[in-house]
Amino acid sequence: MKTSDFYFDLPPELIAQTPLERRDASRLLTLDKVTGEIRHMHFYDLPNLLCPGDCMVLNNSRVLPARLIGRRAGGGVCEVLLLTDRGEKVWECLVRPGRKLRPGAKVTFGDGELTAEVVGEATGGNRLVRFDYEGIFLEMLEHLGKMPLPPYIKTELEDGERYQTVYSKEVGSAAAPTAGLHFTPELLEKICAMGVQVCYVTLHVGLGTFRPVKAENLDEHEMHSEYCIISQETADIVNETKRQGGRVICVGTTSCRTVESWAGKDGLLKASAGWTDIFIYPGYRFKVLDGLITNFHLPESTLIMLVSALAGREHVLEAYAQIGRAHV
Repeated sequence: MKTSDFYFDLPPELIAQTPLERRDASRLLTLDKVTGEIRHMHFYDLPNLLCPGDCMVLNNSRVLPARLIGRRAGGGVCEVLLLTDRGEKVWECLVRPGRKLRPGAKVTFGDGELTAEVVGEATGGNRLVRFDYEGIFLEMLEHLGKMPLPPYIKTELEDGERYQTVYSKEVGSAAAPTAGLHFTPELLEKICAMGVQVCYVTLHVGLGTFRPVKAENLDEHEMHSEYCIISQETADIVNETKRQGGRVICVGTTSCRTVESWAGKDGLLKASAGWTDIFIYPGYRFKVLDGLITNFHLPESTLIMLVSALAGREHVLEAYAQIGRAHV
């Protein structure tokens, strides 16, 4: 298949820039992966789509306030976005302006309680940056950092917690696992009370999730890698659900990629941890996942390709087109 097979027109005005006051008041479109039937609901209706004996897999990764605004030695504002912890206070970062932040460049953040030096270059034009500080780095980021919003969101968040899921726990993502942003504690309680098992994986979302597919043929695309973890408890819940004939519903493409990465050919999960670069597109045969809760995705992105692998490209693009037509 070709990347252009997944193009659709996305009017900018259809991209919401601020969250609703009530998380679960977001609209919910359901798509039957077999028939292509489309229904329009709200996210608070989700329990009506679940059955006792199902299980939901959620990604409990928490977003780092990883966007730092600083000043270069000698003047000039700059931006440093943390990507990967390389150890010994060194992070791989995306920096701007890149031409001003070559190895040897020094940066100060805030009132000088955090400083940094560019100590090397990494792939893709990224930089290796060594930070210098007293105390706990995460607390420093909570004080100085900003949320790294997706490139299609232009409005700053007033409340950074709205870019965290209510069940976020394990700090490490450079972007939110956004499918879970619509859950409230009350909705999760209601789902559990009806006999649906809720379990968690961790996949730390990297900015590669927004990287465009540049190869025209999908089999030539090199997928980004992300670190993920499956606990023994989650593996046991998923395996027992499958054994009892229940459905495994993944919340978000990140949860999907995690369980599909570590499932055996027999569909059984084992407690696992490591890097995954799995690329799921039409033709892929799912080993664990039965259903997916996800947001809408950008044209020609790896995310819409994953959804198309589950529900069919024609069904998915027709659902997207229906939303577009409703707003003409």
